[in-house]
This record gives sequence, C-alpha cells and structure tokens, in this order.
Amino acid sequence: MEWVKALHVISIIAWMAGLLYLPRIFVYHSETEAGSRQSETFKIMERRLYRAIMTPAMASSWIFGIWLAVGSGYFVSLQFWFLSKMVFVIFLSIVHVFLGKQMRSFANDKNLKNARFFRILNEVPTVLMIGIVIAVIVRPFGSG
Repeated sequence: MEWVKALHVISIIAWMAGLLYLPRIFVYHSETEAGSRQSETFKIMERRLYRAIMTPAMASSWIFGIWLAVGSGYFVSLQFWFLSKMVFVIFLSIVHVFLGKQMRSFANDKNLKNARFFRILNEVPTVLMIGIVIAVIVRPFGSG
C-alpha cells in the first residue's frame, strides 16, 4: 500500500500543478489577439498541459485514491473527514472539466472571459486543496 500511496501523492502533485498553471496561462492568453502567433502558442501550451499532464494525473489520482480508500476501509466506514475530502475532490474535478471547456473555447477563438475572471479562477484549486489537506491531515470532522 505504500507504493499506491506514493503514486497517489505524485499524481496529485502533477494534477495540482496543472490546475494552478492552466488558469495562469489563460490570464495571458485572454490578453492576446485571437489568431495571433502568441495566441496560437498559448493554444498548444494549454492543450499539451491539459491532455498530456492534467487529465492523466487526475485519472491516476482517482484510481490510486480509490485503491487506497478501499484498501484502508474508508469506503466502508464513511468517516466524516473522508466524506468531506471527497466533496472537495469532486469540486476539484469539476474545476478540471471547466478548465477543459475554457481551453476548447480558446482553441476555437471564442473566449468571452477576461483576465480578471481567470485570476480569480486561479485561486479556486488552492482553496479546495487547503480543504483537502486539512480534512486528511487534521481530520477536524472526526478521527480515524
């Protein structure tokens, strides 16, 4: 189980890196002219980050996380800290899907959001990550 835990943490680090970086790229992309050389470069960066790093990292985070939860009995016991963590992770996954939608919007030169929107969006994964870490490490909602 230690290998599964290590792979889970590695996957989460890669996923979080993408969740924190992609909105930052969107900030800069939203300030460029559609069709410009710079815009086309951002499209390549966004696509590669989302498809080659973020999505596989999210999938492996879920796979190794479920493996750990089943192996440790958390799915059976349904402790409140675990349920809280899962709610945060589900919201993090929703953010991931939303970022993919935004990436496709940029890819089609149909982005309607401004840099300020993406600066604010860039904070959402951080807030969710803080909730996850507190739920898992501090377990303020019950021990286990």
